[in-house]
Amino acid sequence: MRDVERTGCERYVGRLAPSPTGALHLGNARTFLIAWLRARSLGGRLILRIEDLEHPKVKPGTVSDIIDDLRWLGLDWDEGPDVGGSRGPYVQSQRQGLYQNLLKRLESEGRIYPCICRRADVEAAQAAPHAGEDLRYPGTCRGRFASMEEARKVAEGRDPAWRFRVAPGPSRIEDGFLGPDTADLEKESGDFVIGRDRAGAGYQLAVVADDAAMGVTEVVRGDDLRLSMHRQAALARTLNRAEPAWLHVPLVVGPDGRRLAKRHGDTRLSSLRALGMSPGRVVGWLAWTGGWNPGREPRTARELVATFRLNTLDRRPVVYRQADL
Repeated sequence: MRDVERTGCERYVGRLAPSPTGALHLGNARTFLIAWLRARSLGGRLILRIEDLEHPKVKPGTVSDIIDDLRWLGLDWDEGPDVGGSRGPYVQSQRQGLYQNLLKRLESEGRIYPCICRRADVEAAQAAPHAGEDLRYPGTCRGRFASMEEARKVAEGRDPAWRFRVAPGPSRIEDGFLGPDTADLEKESGDFVIGRDRAGAGYQLAVVADDAAMGVTEVVRGDDLRLSMHRQAALARTLNRAEPAWLHVPLVVGPDGRRLAKRHGDTRLSSLRALGMSPGRVVGWLAWTGGWNPGREPRTARELVATFRLNTLDRRPVVYRQADL
């Protein structure tokens, strides 16, 4: 584990980047608390950015609920949609012009190509049953269409996707928590989607564009996004954008080892608030799971800045049971 090297002219800049696709739960809270403590313990700045490009999943009113939940936990930020800043807007759906320009550049350089495959097509092409979300794309549409217009005609009303051509061979990245991490995108994921024809950019491209534009020096998030680190690093290098340092931390899971969901009980922060639970009790438990609180006593986020250390984090996922809170 390492701290980001900072020079006299470079200050740590971190970010909280929730997606308004549902209410924040304890797993989200733990990751955001770690990201907040990382920035505050290094005397850095923190940005709140709303990543709302998954249009079918975005739920109205969720952004204000997310901000309320984060504030309730005692987290703050120096730039964001509610406080402003010089690098806004801080909502991705308001930054589509930037992404469109990058898509045009990648298209002109031959780094992306149109694809009409559905997820079901990709699933059917797997060599073996695949239980995870990261399916390997077999390259069905690579070289198939001369233009997006041609792909759109064949797609018959559906929006084709833009896929990024991955380079063969492994890539190695030093993660601030995981350590050296190696992935071979060609073998593990194949060419990946970075945008839709009419809807604009998708998650992978938007994150790279925004982290660079907002001066983010380190990305702190859950280790379920480990493979995305390699995708985004490849994109950043292709676009000649500054690549941040990376720090991926374990998730909170249920007793069955799966990420938190309704089957594990109601772990939404809004529900805990409605029950009258204090934020100190939640933060105290989260701090105990990270080794910054000797017991489960209530704590404020601000109180934890002095005791926060990466090396006390367990590499295993945190198992949450309803009796914990």
